[in-house]
Amino acid sequence: MTMNLHVDARSPIPIRRQLTEQLKHAIESGAVPRDQTLPSIRELAGFLGINTNTVARVIEDLKHSGYVEARRGRGVFVAAAPPIRPSPELREGFLKDVVIRAAALGMSADELAVGVLSLANVRPAAIDGTSEVLLVECSAAELGFFARQLEGHLPVRVDKVLLGDLKTITRPRMPRRWRAAVTSFCHLPEVERVLSGTGVPVVALLTEAHLETLHRLAQLPAGTRVGVASDAVETAHNLEHSIANAALPNIVLVGAGPAEGAGLGRLVRRVDVVVCSSSAAERVRQLAADRVQIMIDDRALDQRAIEMLAALLVGQNGSATAVAPPAGRRRSNAGSPEGRTRRMRSHG
Repeated sequence: MTMNLHVDARSPIPIRRQLTEQLKHAIESGAVPRDQTLPSIRELAGFLGINTNTVARVIEDLKHSGYVEARRGRGVFVAAAPPIRPSPELREGFLKDVVIRAAALGMSADELAVGVLSLANVRPAAIDGTSEVLLVECSAAELGFFARQLEGHLPVRVDKVLLGDLKTITRPRMPRRWRAAVTSFCHLPEVERVLSGTGVPVVALLTEAHLETLHRLAQLPAGTRVGVASDAVETAHNLEHSIANAALPNIVLVGAGPAEGAGLGRLVRRVDVVVCSSSAAERVRQLAADRVQIMIDDRALDQRAIEMLAALLVGQNGSATAVAPPAGRRRSNAGSPEGRTRRMRSHG
């Protein structure tokens, strides 16, 4: 099952309390089934970018309150009969209303209470109607992936355009058609340059490995050589960067590249494990045979970028006469501990 976790170092609410309440909510709502194992303290800390001691204290809090239990040699599991707080349906309905009303006023979830932070995966429906967003990518596959992710999270209509065609559909001082443009982080400088003068703000998108993949990688023997392959080079490098950020001490990242050509063959010969997309898995299998273990990871869109885009659209929606922000570099603070959101998978 999948959970969305969000910690914000800028919030007046302690990170320990933020994470504790969100995990309680996930257990109460069934996002993590009974008797299901949780990721390790090190995995949670690395994935959320917070201190391991903080996560350890969160787990202790959950043990004392009866939500989880430690099983010697096996890890931490959701308790068979965790506590149930009064009227969970009424409480959750109220908190969803708060999220929607706050978004309509341009407030972020960071300004709300811990219970609202646990609902950070609510689709921001407070934006009036459907906003048009320009999506720029270098391949049809990437356009399709990002469009599905954006339209699944936000009330937007995505106009897709290949990077090579961007100049043909834009011109300076053109009437503003799009509320925002989004693109992969590696294409951000070029898209900003082409859209300069149009008044369309640009938001950079990042993708990341699923926690399930990191959990499997963490179980590998020390010194295991890992490579990353995907249909697009930038996708492979984004996935490699996401794995590297987890700082797993037992693996050695050998490299990343496209899942085709001679480069794929060289990569496969140098590694013990290949992490790749499902669309590239068959090509990797043909080259790897039984010599290399294959882990399929179709990645997830970094939730921080979605939140940034939602905040931008809600801010524009706050006033009919609002002045559009200039086209400038809008990063998702990938390296900052502030406002970290992760999609977490629990494991059996």
